[in-house]
Amino acid sequence: MKLSVVILNYNVRYFLELCLKSVQSAISTFEAEIIVVDNNSTDDSCKMVKDLFPNIVLIENKENSGFSKGNNIGVTKAKGEYLCILNPDTVVAEDTFLKIFEFIQNKKKLGIVGCKLINGIGVFLPESKRNIPYLKTSLKKIFGNSEGYYANHINENESGEVPILVGAFMFLKRELYTEIEGFDEDYFMYGEDIDISYKVLKKGYLNYYFGETTIIHYKGESTLKDKLYARRFYGAMQIFYKKHFKKNIIFDVLVWLGIRIAFLFNKVPETKNKEVKRYILVSDKMNDYLKTKLKKELILSLDLGNILNNSEVILDSNSLSFKKIIDYIENNNLNKSITFKIYPKNAKFVVGSNDSVSRGEIINF
Repeated sequence: MKLSVVILNYNVRYFLELCLKSVQSAISTFEAEIIVVDNNSTDDSCKMVKDLFPNIVLIENKENSGFSKGNNIGVTKAKGEYLCILNPDTVVAEDTFLKIFEFIQNKKKLGIVGCKLINGIGVFLPESKRNIPYLKTSLKKIFGNSEGYYANHINENESGEVPILVGAFMFLKRELYTEIEGFDEDYFMYGEDIDISYKVLKKGYLNYYFGETTIIHYKGESTLKDKLYARRFYGAMQIFYKKHFKKNIIFDVLVWLGIRIAFLFNKVPETKNKEVKRYILVSDKMNDYLKTKLKKELILSLDLGNILNNSEVILDSNSLSFKKIIDYIENNNLNKSITFKIYPKNAKFVVGSNDSVSRGEIINF
């Protein structure tokens, strides 16, 4: 088997359904499997997987064991030569994996491959490619200066070696995952992607950012930016420094103080609900079902023109490929009054996210 896609889920049933449909399209031309590990969700995620995706391997954990342990559990069931660790709040293109397979041909000492991530309104996510978070760089980042934190030596549309990749999408050989003993389970959530990227580098392998395929990551959907997020994030930073960079007591105190101060001054970003005046349906024909369910005007249009101010674009995957949907969002992200939702094939809901910090919106019919 060529590829195992491991998806760890926790209470994002609708985003998971969208993700699974996109992954199924992306693996339709080669031998692959999808493994969903559910971390004891309280929604009907597991029932949805059983009903709609009976051929997918579903592992139902009896507790929320965290990101690292959950993915490690999934990989133990994997049969593919390669792995893709994938967040449930992502959408991949039909050619995402095919392009990566082509990219890695003849790559020696292949480590982890990441790709270009955009959020739900088409904005590039700079954590797609990062540098090693040494002390000075990390402290500057904690206090709002990201200079040096992100791998800006490579343009977002280019490809090349980078030290650190993001856990929302990690592509690597299964034997390498085994060699480095997977994700470190000392991390419950956050920091484990930095840790595993760094472990790969220390073993002499090369990590790559591949900017020639784009996926959507509804960042913030399964892990909201609240005080619990801040506590776990800064706690993960402490684990990372203690594990990899502990030098002396002065170093430890500086890290401890920096993380504590940043936590105290951390503010949860405020989000404002966007007023939607009209919906724009991008499809090959008007959808009467959507038209009757939505409470505002629905216009069928393939041309954004000047009518989109304060509009929400609904992209119909019944007639559009996921690649076209991703391209559409990425190429029309300049008008900040426009937001996007995806209407999954054979579904009775639309989903999307208007920013990177608040829970995505689900219009459930």
